[in-house]
Amino acid sequence: MSIILDHVNYVYSAGTAYEKHALKDISLKIEDGQFIGIIGHTGSGKSTLIQHLNGLIRATSGAIYYNGEDIYDKGYPLQKLRGKVGLVFQYPEHQLFETTIFKDVCFGPKNQGLSQNEAELKAFEALRAVGLSERLWYQSPFDLSGGQKRRVAIAGVLAMKPEVLILDEPTAGLDPKGRDEILDQVVRMHRELHITVILVSHSMEDVANYVGRLIVMNRGQVMFDGVPREVFAHYQELEAVGLSAPQVTYLMHDLRRRGLSVDESATTLEEAKASILRALQVGSK
Repeated sequence: MSIILDHVNYVYSAGTAYEKHALKDISLKIEDGQFIGIIGHTGSGKSTLIQHLNGLIRATSGAIYYNGEDIYDKGYPLQKLRGKVGLVFQYPEHQLFETTIFKDVCFGPKNQGLSQNEAELKAFEALRAVGLSERLWYQSPFDLSGGQKRRVAIAGVLAMKPEVLILDEPTAGLDPKGRDEILDQVVRMHRELHITVILVSHSMEDVANYVGRLIVMNRGQVMFDGVPREVFAHYQELEAVGLSAPQVTYLMHDLRRRGLSVDESATTLEEAKASILRALQVGSK
C-alpha cells in the first residue's frame, strides 16, 4: 500500500488578485507503515499538502494515487478513501458534539454504513487503542481535559479503521505531560496497529524523537526529505527559512567547537547522552 503524489500543484484563488501557489510540483511516495514527520513555517504548505492525501482538496494539476489507483478518476470512491486515510485536524476537540464519548466515537463507523453493533465494536476497539479509561466512556466529552479530548478525537478516526493516520499538530496547546502522553500513544498505535502515521508538528524535538522520515516544506515545495539526523544536519539552511534543529543539535555542535569529540548529528537526548559519555571515556584515557 502506498500514496504517490506525482507533480502535484495547487493554486488558491486561481485567476484572481489573491492567487497563491500553495504547492509547487510535489512528487512524493509514502510507503505502507512509515512514521513520517512534516515540518515547515506557517504558510509553507504543510496543511494544504495533507488535505490532498485524502481528497479534501483537489490538486490544480498533477495526480495522486492510493494503492495504485488515481483518486481523481471519475467514479473513484472518495468517501471510502477518507475512511482509509484518516485526518485529525488541529484542535480536533472542537469537532466533538455527541452527548457521550462513546456515541461520538461511534459516529464515524455509523456514517460508513455499519450497523449499531458493528459501530459500537469499532468504537470499543478505538477507545481501547488510545488508552482512554473505560470509566470515562459514557461521560460528556466536554468534561474532559484537553489531552483526553484529543484522545477521543483520534479514537473517532481510528474507529473507521484507517490504513493511514494523519495528525495535524496533535499536541498544540497541551502541557508537556499531555504532549508526551499523546505522542507516546501515537507511537504505540503505529507499532501495534501497523498503520502509516503522518505527523505535522512545529516541535523539532517531537519529530526528532518519534519519526523515521522527515519532510520539510518551504514555500510550497519539499526542501528536505530524509531521516531526521540527515535533515537536521542542514540546521543552518533550516534557520534561513524560519525553522531550527532540536536543542540537542546545537548543544552537540557547541561541544564539538569546544574540543569534545561528540557526534554532531545526534538529534535526541539518548543519542547525545551516549555520544557524550563515549567522548568523555575516550578523553579520560
